[in-house]
Amino acid sequence: MLFGQSIFQSVLERLKAEDQASGDAQEPAVHRVSGFSTGLAFDVMEGVSAASQRVGEAYFDNLGAEPAIAEPPAPEPEPVMPAHLGRIAPEQIAAELAISAADTLQILNEKRRTFAKANHPDSVAQPFRDNANRRMMIANLLIDEATRRLPRS
Repeated sequence: MLFGQSIFQSVLERLKAEDQASGDAQEPAVHRVSGFSTGLAFDVMEGVSAASQRVGEAYFDNLGAEPAIAEPPAPEPEPVMPAHLGRIAPEQIAAELAISAADTLQILNEKRRTFAKANHPDSVAQPFRDNANRRMMIANLLIDEATRRLPRS
């Protein structure tokens, strides 16, 4: 029977022959693959008290007695404006910078960097960025004016 036929065709003929033989005996046709007689995983697990068999409670065994309900986080407190951001008058900023006629270009650039490190708008909370921006604009204007007044060498 195998000669001249593909394996698939020979299996189909064998199954037809088994169906005809079982039809004579009035039994339902059951086709089994040899070596595959064990049940599936859920059949093997029958009778085992696995946490995954309790719908919606699969991970509770790892948590302890009962799952804790997470409380909503407390609202963050309003940020407090640093005192130096409240000083936005040009005279106050000039006093902080302490620009003098003896300052060189290198000293003025160092004062600009130091002032920007403490007052840059990106480094303060959102509600205080307008004040920080205004302070930076005034400081840059004062330092630029002092730089223009330096003698050219």
